Amino acid sequence: MIEYRHNLEGITDDALSGFFVGWPSPPSVSKFREILEKSYAVVLAWDSERSEVIGFATAISDRVFAAFMPLLEVKAEYQKRGIGSELVRRIESQLGGMYSIDIVCDPELESFYSRLGYVSLCGQAKRFRSGYANTTFT
Repeated sequence: MIEYRHNLEGITDDALSGFFVGWPSPPSVSKFREILEKSYAVVLAWDSERSEVIGFATAISDRVFAAFMPLLEVKAEYQKRGIGSELVRRIESQLGGMYSIDIVCDPELESFYSRLGYVSLCGQAKRFRSGYANTTFT
């Protein structure tokens, strides 16, 4: 059974493993925990039968006007079950009253976010991938 949580209470580091697949230098589990703890809003999808986190979404915000959702991930074996959509709906609920919630995604994910009411905007981003790839999150 999938449950949704808004904190890390009772969640072990082992239950947080298996994310950031394909990243050139993924954060360690301890750094991942820190990301979750320091986010303005967080929603975790929890498989109570397997005692593991199977998806998550995070948001950062100025707490008044705008929020940014930098991370949304659902483990591959749980995708296409509506979990990602539910994570977005629940984090939007936590961010209620904000003027904007911005997301940057790869082109192949645009249709997913469009189905949830997001629209493409012109924007710019700076990524430090070459330096990032040589950096280890520990």
